[in-house]
Amino acid sequence: MTRVRLRIYLGEEEHKLGPGKVQLLEAIGEHGSISAAARSMGMAYRHAWELVNDLNRCFESPVVAASSGGRAGGGTEITPLGEELIRRFHAMERATRRAIGRDLDALDAKVAAPTRTASPAKDRSRAR
Repeated sequence: MTRVRLRIYLGEEEHKLGPGKVQLLEAIGEHGSISAAARSMGMAYRHAWELVNDLNRCFESPVVAASSGGRAGGGTEITPLGEELIRRFHAMERATRRAIGRDLDALDAKVAAPTRTASPAKDRSRAR
């Protein structure tokens, strides 16, 4: 199946925004912490933290905010800007699919079917 993956380069430092970072933001919103979000995605905490830090540095205000501990413990939440980022990214994905869908379908129709090759073990068993 032919598909496209949207990646946006933001600012002069070329911060990247793609499906992985958006998925991480969604997981943080769901789990309330970077570490739980990273675990749910099979990602190292440090890598998740670096991705969040990159996003927070990219924009004028943070997309993820940490709250300090206390009785209820600390946590992390998606800011209104972070929620907007998620909504806009998904809207851009849908718009991209609509804009190029016909061309993707045309290319998909021309993609060769995968060839199946028999494994050597199966070939030997047939020869007997």
